[in-house]
Amino acid sequence: MSSYSELIKNFEKIRAYMRDFYVYGFKSRDDYQSKSARSYDDERRRLESWLGDHMSFVRTPEGKNVFISIDSRTIRHNPFYHAWKAKSFTDGDVTLHFILFDILYDPSIKRTVSELLKEIDEKYLSGFKEPMVFDESTVRKKLKEYCEAGMVTAEKEGRRMYYRRTEGTDISGLNDVLHYFSEVAPCGVIGSYILDKEEADTDAFTFKHHYMTGAIDSGVLASLFTAMREKRAVTVSNISRRKDLPRRNRIIPLRVFISVQSGRQHLLAYLPEYNHFQSYRVDYLSNVKPEEPTPRFDELRAELDRMQAKMWGVGCKRSPGGEERLEHVEFTVRVEDNEEYIIRRLYREKRVGTVEKLDEHTYRFLAEVYDPSEMIPWIRTFICRIVQMNFSNRTQENKFKEDLAEMYRLYGIDKEGEK
Repeated sequence: MSSYSELIKNFEKIRAYMRDFYVYGFKSRDDYQSKSARSYDDERRRLESWLGDHMSFVRTPEGKNVFISIDSRTIRHNPFYHAWKAKSFTDGDVTLHFILFDILYDPSIKRTVSELLKEIDEKYLSGFKEPMVFDESTVRKKLKEYCEAGMVTAEKEGRRMYYRRTEGTDISGLNDVLHYFSEVAPCGVIGSYILDKEEADTDAFTFKHHYMTGAIDSGVLASLFTAMREKRAVTVSNISRRKDLPRRNRIIPLRVFISVQSGRQHLLAYLPEYNHFQSYRVDYLSNVKPEEPTPRFDELRAELDRMQAKMWGVGCKRSPGGEERLEHVEFTVRVEDNEEYIIRRLYREKRVGTVEKLDEHTYRFLAEVYDPSEMIPWIRTFICRIVQMNFSNRTQENKFKEDLAEMYRLYGIDKEGEK
């Protein structure tokens, strides 16, 4: 029988499994070709150990497809965070971790590396016949790691470097804030870790629309946010469904846009190689590698901010400083008496467009945008009230009308609306 461990070393591998097999649910066991079927089964059992209560399956002609099925009304905490908390470590790692924090149990206690080594050997390891051996280099690396994580503080006194535990912060009054942050914010797993530390639990919030699957992209988001803060370019792998292998791109990340309708996260970035802006789905990105800081970061972000006035979603088809390629979108709706809610919707949801009142029952929406295709789903919600439309991009307008005609055919309705 094949054995497996819940602990993981390569999170990107787990993220790919979750994305392809369980979140999107479009792959079956037979589709897994990169390694043996046994490897697939091992990974499946690992995921089921975290998400077993939230998994369902459907049988298709291609095979059995497994997917995540979650009722947000009954879930208080994002179950995908379990994957982030299953880290792999060696016996030496965990032993040294607990020894160091047992010695530095209070922020007032400080030790040099040599003092720590002496205390470890004499107090913690002397009673073993074959004790573990921790050399100076190992302890220094571990302390450096903790300093970077903010768990330990290094202070120089004269020629000696002393290490002590970092002062804690009282967050006992922030449980509701942390719970809300952990469930709705990008990289909310940080809040989940803090709640675990405080052993706090609260049911103050439930969510009608709870976009949980973005949790598995937290590592990519954290790397992108770090690059933005440091104004760096990055090299990143972008997965394409049209190609078998991901493509490596050098980009300058500028902003992350998160849809309030679907929860999908997009990165807006600048591609120096092609001299234009482009959007990327964050769930398709991986292996973010930071590069050198770029002097153009502020200039490019300011340009993107200006472009937002012409962006309906994340489409931004223009080069910085180049000629704008805007498309005109216009449609007129007729409302009946007591349909003021349609008028309110137009004003509330118009985003970058404008609304004109033509008469008591007729209103016109106008917009100049980079990508009119992003507006089509919204415009469809006004079907049966649209009396006239005009797109400068005739291809988009004709596609809209063809889709409508196809819907009529599916329902057996003729042009006059009769069945």
